[in-house]
Amino acid sequence: MKTVLITGTSSGYGRETAHYFHSQGWNVIATMRTPRPDVLPESDRLRVVELDVTRPESITAVFEAAGPIDALVNNAGVPSVSVFEGTPMARVREVFETNTFGVMATTQAVLPQFRERGSGVVVNVTSSVVLGHMPLSAVYKASKMAVEGFTASLALEVEPFGVRAKTVEPGACLTTNFAARATNGGSLDELVPAPYAAFAKKAMDGFMEQDVFTRESDVAEAVWRAVHDTTGQLRFPAGPDAVRLAQAK
Repeated sequence: MKTVLITGTSSGYGRETAHYFHSQGWNVIATMRTPRPDVLPESDRLRVVELDVTRPESITAVFEAAGPIDALVNNAGVPSVSVFEGTPMARVREVFETNTFGVMATTQAVLPQFRERGSGVVVNVTSSVVLGHMPLSAVYKASKMAVEGFTASLALEVEPFGVRAKTVEPGACLTTNFAARATNGGSLDELVPAPYAAFAKKAMDGFMEQDVFTRESDVAEAVWRAVHDTTGQLRFPAGPDAVRLAQAK
């Protein structure tokens, strides 16, 4: 029976992905910064574990306790929506610490066992913002573009050892708490400097007018495909809007 370790499983894509792999018979190690066992089913094949991907000691402890795993899904992330001029550098560093450096740190922690065993896959969840020109996402997009580049190079480095690396690029989902977390529970108006207000409103109105959106299940299924892919495909758009953007490139 195979085992997957998934980061950021307290809600949204991570939680749905944990559900999906469990339903397919896998052992699941569901990690969260603040463990909430009640959001996932009780099962002898599912463990909820505390993990803060920005703390090296937390990463070390989790992988020591996890034992051998077959797949790592880096899903934990910090959202950010605003114009760049109005984004404090402290927030920029916070976003990169989780979205980029956290992904690199957990990946580096798992690679020795994958390389020594000659198998294993790392799937990094990025975003459809990497596929198009999207305003109000400069910091978030930069953090995710960095992961795309990191994964593309990593895939070449680990291939000779039978190890694979992939990215999953979710589209926009209206049923996650992305917007609330991106604004820290406030409103976009409070984050956007006054000179940008009209621009930001137009951008958000245009976003809400799109005709297709992504569901959490789209992402879980794309992660499943990425974990099992042996064709060499590197990137997996998830959701009809993400697929549309990828096809337009």
